[in-house]
Amino acid sequence: MLELHCHTTFSDGTLAPTELVEAAAAAGVRALAITDHDTLGGWDEAIAAARRFGLTIVPGIELSTVWHGRSLHVLGFYPQRDLLEPPLRDRFEGRRRRARQMADKLAKLGYPIVLPQIGAGIAPGRPHIARALVAAGHARTEREAFDRWLSDGGPAYVSYEKFSAVEGIRLLRDCGAVPVWAHPFLFRGGEPSEILPELVAAGLRGIEIYHPTHTPTQHAMLAQLARTYNLVATGGSDYHGPIKDGPTLNQLQLPLELLTALQAARLTNRGPASSSDRERSGLR
Repeated sequence: MLELHCHTTFSDGTLAPTELVEAAAAAGVRALAITDHDTLGGWDEAIAAARRFGLTIVPGIELSTVWHGRSLHVLGFYPQRDLLEPPLRDRFEGRRRRARQMADKLAKLGYPIVLPQIGAGIAPGRPHIARALVAAGHARTEREAFDRWLSDGGPAYVSYEKFSAVEGIRLLRDCGAVPVWAHPFLFRGGEPSEILPELVAAGLRGIEIYHPTHTPTQHAMLAQLARTYNLVATGGSDYHGPIKDGPTLNQLQLPLELLTALQAARLTNRGPASSSDRERSGLR
């Protein structure tokens, strides 16, 4: 079975790459994508661990971008590491600046925290801030921390530094990756059917149809959009670790045929958006 959306301790997951690989193998996963936020840091450890279990690692990333003023995430599969890592440094440092800004906001609100010591290659995110709030005794759970301070528009929320979805898609294409829109129905800046033509025109190659938050009706809607725009269909649990009431590995029971289509898209990746992308988007 297939998992194309998972996180490790190199971003906001709670399992180290080796632990994630072991858990995935135990759950029956045969191909696992490492898609940490804005970092490739977990790849090497995951690949080394996967050799012991006969498990295939799909190298990936989840870029944090903004579109229509709201957060939009773009998955990128099979990027050329040497091309992607240099521009990622700016995104990585932006995440560190954002974490400090949220900590400053919390202090002004009367809820000081100690930012966790985050190692090299690890991209800080709101879950790290939430854990710090729990450790400081300001919240009982990470969920409470999000609900009170860190959710979009919350009193301590800080948006990502300006990096548009179009820029993210073009960066991934320039680095040989297959860009895929992650969990479209979590996007709060418009309906997928309205947003998709703009992203396809920029070079989007796929759409994450299968996600724990998507309903069967939404699956069907996204599948139709994928057919309309000739996009690769992907899916994954968006697993962040063993969290109460959270998604579990392999819960979607996705077939390996989805990986075959993704690999084919990789082989036919044409770099920056071409005229055929614009034709498919209806924006030519």
